[in-house]
Amino acid sequence: QVQLVESGGGLVQAGGSLRLSCAASGGTFTSYAVGWFRQAPGKEREFVAAISYSGGAVRHYADSVKGRFTISRDNAKNTVYLQMNSLKPEDTAVYYCATDATAYLTPPYYGIDYWGKGTLVTVSS
Repeated sequence: QVQLVESGGGLVQAGGSLRLSCAASGGTFTSYAVGWFRQAPGKEREFVAAISYSGGAVRHYADSVKGRFTISRDNAKNTVYLQMNSLKPEDTAVYYCATDATAYLTPPYYGIDYWGKGTLVTVSS
């Protein structure tokens, strides 16, 4: 059983930066990929970024965040990060980290069993 806890959300002005953290417990952290998803008010949850198991050699990003967001992992701390730069009002959402406890997270991202409770990011214009 894997537990995930997000932190780092908050209110930021457009153009600013935030770093989200996803602390994991349970299972063997280095054996599974972790992804970030977000859900804006009135919209469906969407994929943001994912990082593969172990050293995180494989990373994927949604087109909407490429070049602005960076996903990384610190296996010593059992934590995955999402560095968000050049934030836009349309990035406002609740951000969730998630894993299906496998080595890679791949589209269409079905069957993801483990989710955190989310952290709210609000970007003001």
